[in-house]
Amino acid sequence: MMDVTVENFEAEVIAASMQVPVLVDFWAPWCGPCKTLGPILEKLETEYDGRFKLAKIDSDQQQQLAAMFGIRSIPTCILMMDGQPVDGFMGAQSEGQLRAFLDKHLPSLEELAGQAQEEAAHEALESGDTEGALEQLQHAVATDPANDEARFDYVRLLLQMGREDDAKVAFAPVIAKAEGVQRLGALKVWLDALDFVAASAYGAGAEAEFDAKIAANRRDFDARFARARWLIAQQRWTDAMDELLEILMRDKAWEGGAARKAYVAVLEIIDPPKPKVAEGQIPPEDPVVASYRRRLSSVVLS
Repeated sequence: MMDVTVENFEAEVIAASMQVPVLVDFWAPWCGPCKTLGPILEKLETEYDGRFKLAKIDSDQQQQLAAMFGIRSIPTCILMMDGQPVDGFMGAQSEGQLRAFLDKHLPSLEELAGQAQEEAAHEALESGDTEGALEQLQHAVATDPANDEARFDYVRLLLQMGREDDAKVAFAPVIAKAEGVQRLGALKVWLDALDFVAASAYGAGAEAEFDAKIAANRRDFDARFARARWLIAQQRWTDAMDELLEILMRDKAWEGGAARKAYVAVLEIIDPPKPKVAEGQIPPEDPVVASYRRRLSSVVLS
């Protein structure tokens, strides 16, 4: 619990809410309902163990802050997230009502655990511990099955390691979402490319076969697209995008934009996790991803 004034409001409410939800309690010493509400909020802050921060503002002493929020009666509570008010209530509330209010907005314990495991996985990858990262991501998905970001990283790492069957099992629960979630759709493009190559007759001489077909007809988009999928299956990402660009430069709308969709999927797959930066800074983009994004834009907009 933090007593907030004009002097520390920016740090303790606005900045803090970028990291964790902040519940701002406007109260006054003479307010009877405030004396009932306050202890319950403090108890819940302890029980929720870091899932939200309680900030108390004495509306008599901090009239500027009360006016800023348009406070007309007390107690009034405002929930701040990412620097903005997202919800609130006026008057005393029972503990059950307060729990319902908080649970509507706060991440669950499972979500927090999954996020922590995902962060640990990224740290393991940065240190070269692939198996450790895989274990953390597996735990993250098991802890919070709705965490699509962790699932994306988990399936991607399995595919990078050549564990296609395990990747298909891990991807199965979200396959229906692949059409609407771009990152999951990218994984489906990769898995489909692997299935395409497995079902085809392309062998060791596949690349020479593609080259011969394309040399005979540079507008043989079927051959170019097949070559791109073959390259995706081999994780030759930039070669695959170069081939897809050849299609896009000649026919942007070919097969309903199949080349563009596959190109965007590869960008999603190769885009590494963003490094942590200081508040207000924009994390740098991977130079390869940035370069190929610019190439796509120049072709699509030309």
